[in-house]
Amino acid sequence: MPSKNAGNVVVALAQSPVIRGAVADNLTTHLRYVERAAQDGADVIVFPELSLIGYEPDLLEALAMASDAEVFKTLSAAAVENNMAVIAGCPLINDGGKPRIGAVICFPDGARTFYAKQHLHDGEEAYCSPGDEACLFTVNGVRIALAICADFAHTIHSDAVAAQKAAVYLASVLISDGGYEADAQCLAGIARRHGMPVLFSNHISDTGGWQTCGRSGGWNARGARLVGASGREACLVIAVIRDGVLEGASGRVIAMDSGA
Repeated sequence: MPSKNAGNVVVALAQSPVIRGAVADNLTTHLRYVERAAQDGADVIVFPELSLIGYEPDLLEALAMASDAEVFKTLSAAAVENNMAVIAGCPLINDGGKPRIGAVICFPDGARTFYAKQHLHDGEEAYCSPGDEACLFTVNGVRIALAICADFAHTIHSDAVAAQKAAVYLASVLISDGGYEADAQCLAGIARRHGMPVLFSNHISDTGGWQTCGRSGGWNARGARLVGASGREACLVIAVIRDGVLEGASGRVIAMDSGA
């Protein structure tokens, strides 16, 4: 198992089931995945877009969360206990405006921060507002940029974080069966254009009217897919980046119980 040395980072891509609007049940699933990822030496775990409620735009307003929500305190405690950064998808309260599609990033030192999706998918503007700031953070000396779904379809997003010295592009997404090929080409293109590994975590449950496809995984800096799930199985995809290079031989898929 790679050690927690500077330049090395182990990323767990959580391919987890979700129940519409069931925050408590979904949180339990998150904690189970975090614990298992820790057993495999993960430094970071990322869950799919809006993983705490499902991709359910019509629930964003009712379930939008404040920065001091209990669910974030629980995830933060798990990050500390398991010595890893935990990234979960969530709706965020936006004072004076529509809620935001966001993510909480809980660090192993107890700190946490938030990111709001900057580029909305068609139709999302009826339910939420875009964010206006990029999210980059450092783990073991590796600078990681976070994207939420449609962010990656806009070159301005990846170009901006690359200019801020991102070494890994990490996306929390919802990708459907019908959209996978085009989205995979886009993600591989980001890897080639900026010469950095690109990783993503996708849903396996049908959510928000979408039939999702799983296949969470990653591409190396040349745009070759080296690690990933084969389909919609409940699993953790473990991606190992050593000295900035995504290692295909070290990647693996860990089966998880399919119960949410």
